[in-house]
Amino acid sequence: MPGPFLGLIERNALRRWDRAVRSLDRLEARDLKVLRNQARALGKRIDQVLHAAEGRLALPLANQAAIRRPMHSDWAWRPELWCGPVRGAGLASVETRASVGTEAKIFHDCALSELSIRQIRNTRAEDVAAYGVRLDVFRFDGSFLSLVVDLPRAGIAGLSRRHLIRLDIRVETEKPLEIFGRLNVRHGPNVEQLVREFSGSTGEFSVEFDLSATRMNEARVERAWLDLIFEGPEMNQIILRDVTLSRRPRAEI
Repeated sequence: MPGPFLGLIERNALRRWDRAVRSLDRLEARDLKVLRNQARALGKRIDQVLHAAEGRLALPLANQAAIRRPMHSDWAWRPELWCGPVRGAGLASVETRASVGTEAKIFHDCALSELSIRQIRNTRAEDVAAYGVRLDVFRFDGSFLSLVVDLPRAGIAGLSRRHLIRLDIRVETEKPLEIFGRLNVRHGPNVEQLVREFSGSTGEFSVEFDLSATRMNEARVERAWLDLIFEGPEMNQIILRDVTLSRRPRAEI
């Protein structure tokens, strides 16, 4: 489509929304609700465009942001927190179940939250993902802290007990602490859980979840999510520079 025509459409759309802003005080409640719904629908699409564009234009360059895929992988994924800017990516005194973007939530059982989370730009030459996530933990009177990420539909489509799911992280901490990955798969009323511990708390680490060790009903898989669990996080800064997931079928014997 010719460039001038696109420019005309954009100018007309901006003029329409300028008129809508100027008329807000005069609109009846019914018309105001219609306009609100239109604005919400438009805002959702604008957020999607901004997320993708900012992620591709951020450093490191998009062609560097490859995901490490084991041989024969049929799916690989980097959550949105590590791809592009998200809403709610700078929170202080974080309450449990607080959302960070559309895919992630923070869970803890502190009586008084002295925890903050912020999405940061990765700009170093060795960074692969465009963005990272920083957790600052001060006094911590709870028993657990976890960052929970929902897997997309593509990650559970065709999921079977033959699959191995690999989790790769790049992490930095001020002080050593234990970090665990827990994969949860809901099938019907049941949830299968597989827990793996990372071998360190600063550097690049990988763990694998072998679904053959579960009783997962392949025909009833509804949802899957990942818990990144931090043990003893008090007075620590945790930076997750990158998080990726991939899956591959186990070789037949």
